[in-house]
Formats: sequence, C-alpha cells, structure tokens
Amino acid sequence: MEKAEAPQEKKQYQEIGQHLRQQIIDGHYPVGSRLPPERQLAETWGVSRTIVREALLMLELEGTVDIRQSSGVYVMRIPSDSDDAEEAFFRSDVGPFEMLQARQLLESNIAAFAAKMATKADIENLRRTLEQEQRAIALNDSSQDNDKLFHLLLAGATQNQMLLDTVTSVWRHHEASPLWQQLRPQFETRAYRLKWLGDHQTILAALRRRDVMGSWQAMWQHLENVKNTLLELSDADAPDFDGYLFESVPIFQGKLM
Repeated sequence: MEKAEAPQEKKQYQEIGQHLRQQIIDGHYPVGSRLPPERQLAETWGVSRTIVREALLMLELEGTVDIRQSSGVYVMRIPSDSDDAEEAFFRSDVGPFEMLQARQLLESNIAAFAAKMATKADIENLRRTLEQEQRAIALNDSSQDNDKLFHLLLAGATQNQMLLDTVTSVWRHHEASPLWQQLRPQFETRAYRLKWLGDHQTILAALRRRDVMGSWQAMWQHLENVKNTLLELSDADAPDFDGYLFESVPIFQGKLM
C-alpha cells in the first residue's frame, strides 16, 4: 500500500510553485510586482533553473503570474481558498481512458494548429524540453515532468490561451485518476520514457516542417501508443478500469472522422 501512495508525492517544481504561491498569499509579492529572477529563485531554493521555470509555468497556467519574455514574471492575482475547491473538482472520478480519448481529439487538432502558429521561440522551447528529457533519462532523473511540459508548451504554441487552459484542465483531470496514479510508476520506466521521447521528437519534426497533417498524425499516434500501453498494463477487472468503453479516435484516409 505504501508503494501505491508514492506517485502522489509532489514533484520539486510543484513544491517550489506552492512555496511561491504561499509567499504571494502572505503579501511578499503584491499584485503587479515582479518576482525575483529565475537564477535568484534557483539559488534561494537550491534547485535548478529548469525546476524554477516549471514552477513559474504552473503558476502562470493557474493565472497567478504572467511570464513576460525579456521583462520578468509579474503577479497577476492573489490566490484564494477557492483554489482548494478547484483542486477538489479535478479529483472527480473520471477514468484515464476517457481522458486519453479527450486528449486525442483535442491535442491532435492543437498540434495541427500549432504547425501553423508556432513561433521560432515556441519551437526552441519545445526542442529544449526534449533535450532536458533526454538528459534526465540518461541520469535516471524523474524530478521534472518534461512530458507534461512538452504538451503544455505545444498547446501554448497555438497562441490561444483558451486552448492552453483546456489542455491544462484535461491533464489535471487525467492525473487525478486513481487508476492513472496506480499505473504511473510503470509509465515512467526508462524504456517507456524513451518511447514517449521518440514520439515527441516526431511531433516536433512535423512542426518544424509546418506540416499540418503530419503534426496531427504524429500527435494522434503518440496518444494511441499511450492508450495501447495503458491497456497492456491495466487490470481489466479493476473497478476504475474504463478502457473497454472508449474506442480509438476514428480516421478515414488520413483525416479525422
């Protein structure tokens, strides 16, 4: 039972994000003020700048801060107790296969749109994230969730905040699934991380080419691979198993039906 609880432990970037959020609540950084630079925050907390960057991204996605390129990170709002109620909402009982189906429908089209909208900076951020994951795999380091970061950066590359917010919401529901929490350690083995890294590299290659349909297909296949792996690892008799309810997203002649 102790092993089953381990995946629910917070990652470093989540802990740093919570520390920063609490400092904002406590009035250390009022609305409109600028947070210290990444380098200073990394030295303060004794972590890498990558972890600080992910913590800041987490706060930006929830609307607490605004990351402005070449300017800094600014406080946009003071978090409140309602945020706790929001977290309870994301712990609703929705299975991982339902989430994957939603992601396949949503993120495949987002990848296609990002192929048109992504800036050079977006492409560079995605490339850097894959390099970070490659190094992390070599070091057997699982402290950074580069997988999730890649998908959120890709959604952000559409330049559409609503799409980014939607993907963030779906991911949070997915991660709150009890079955996903149980199976997550098996998904984070070196072999599977290398497999997802390869999928992400294929997606990025299509984005670089501005290949709209290729980007759609690469993301669709990536999430199909995730779904098939989840089916292999799941216990079909488990109460939370919902794999038999959800078919793959149908495709006809390379197009979404």
